[in-house]
Amino acid sequence: MAEIKTILFPTDFTEASTKVLPYATYLAEKLEAKLIVVFVVEELAKYANFYVPHSALDNLEAELMESAQKKMESFVEEYLEGFPVESLVRRGDVPEEIVKVAEEKGADLIVMGTHGRKGLEKVLLGSVAERVVKSASCPVMTVNPYRIKNNNFTR
Repeated sequence: MAEIKTILFPTDFTEASTKVLPYATYLAEKLEAKLIVVFVVEELAKYANFYVPHSALDNLEAELMESAQKKMESFVEEYLEGFPVESLVRRGDVPEEIVKVAEEKGADLIVMGTHGRKGLEKVLLGSVAERVVKSASCPVMTVNPYRIKNNNFTR
């Protein structure tokens, strides 16, 4: 039987994330696993070919990182008060960074939400969860936050 000692929970700070979070905390508590919460700031380098000065992109990325760190602190304080957690803010391609953090931290499980995008929206925006599932070296539990019937987990 595989042991789960480290659980990675990627968040985007949306209401959808807060609906999925109880699954991660429940599993972490029941399995006595370490919980790591990560947020990835999308790298803006892919927009460098547009007419935007490079220095403006650098400044914007720095501001986004600072803002994301503050948001992470308030997210942990609001939703994980008293729960032992490691929080990280990274920058890069979101699915790639999630997988990279899972590997760096030795995650045994990734618990993440899926937005359930379909059609053109999925084609245009892609699916972070799908890309993580396809490339992660550990199991990935995906939860559609809009399909949860009841979430009666207790901590």
